[in-house]
Amino acid sequence: MNELKPSAASKFKGSLYLTIAASIWGGMFVVVKIVVPSVPPMILVWSRYLIAIVALLLLCLQQRIDWHVDRHDLPLLIGIGLIGQLASIVFQETGTMLANAQIGSIVTATTPAFMTLFAAWLLHEKLTRLQLLAVTSATIGVILAGGGMFHVKHSQLLGVGSLLIAALTWALMSVLLKKVPARYPALQVTTIGTLVALIGLTPMIAVAYPSYNWAILLTPKIGGGLLYLGIISTAIAFIMWNKGLQYLRASQSGLFFFFQPLVGSLLGWLVLGEALHLSFIAGCLLIFFGVVLTLRD
Repeated sequence: MNELKPSAASKFKGSLYLTIAASIWGGMFVVVKIVVPSVPPMILVWSRYLIAIVALLLLCLQQRIDWHVDRHDLPLLIGIGLIGQLASIVFQETGTMLANAQIGSIVTATTPAFMTLFAAWLLHEKLTRLQLLAVTSATIGVILAGGGMFHVKHSQLLGVGSLLIAALTWALMSVLLKKVPARYPALQVTTIGTLVALIGLTPMIAVAYPSYNWAILLTPKIGGGLLYLGIISTAIAFIMWNKGLQYLRASQSGLFFFFQPLVGSLLGWLVLGEALHLSFIAGCLLIFFGVVLTLRD
């Protein structure tokens, strides 16, 4: 059954939440690129989730979340955590390590296209010409904005492949979130998914890194990066993304993911000195054009 067309107020709320979340994740790529030379991706993901779960549980206590979950809803909630907050993030941070921050933000911006396809398949959302034009415009814009994609080195191809898997799994998770009953608030869904990911990663970390020097995580640069990744990029951004998805159709929501590569490319240039080509402005205009089109639908 197709969802009702979102109201103007719902579009505004959803747009705001999704834009903030995607922009936070754009900055995440730069932080990951700074941190991963000293911290393996698996430990990085595990550490950010450990920090995030503490922040999320404190928020749950403050808001007095009702933890009752119907048994038949558990497979969906657990699957969301395994697909999106475990598999997708591990592939994303591995890919960013093997490529660079700009390529990382650009490749994972294929997510909206995958979201549109998954929405048509799993949610039976109708694909309109306007939606297809919006996705096409924004996708071309992302490629132009991230001109570095035309200069991918052979050594970075494995990273690109890993980032594509991250985009695919994130898109699937985002669409599955639309199937979660409305009685579960975004904070509760985010906390369950984060806890599932943390539990899933813990035995892997214990086996793969039995003698890791954990003290390095307490240095100012690494510790500060982990706090950003755990509290801002995971706890806060995940809640905003999950909440934003409640207000818009899945095929519309995906377009806001394109704010991630814009911020990622811009910060990669400002902070890491990565090349920013003249096509960046043209790409930005096409992305904004795609977002405007999808909100008119």
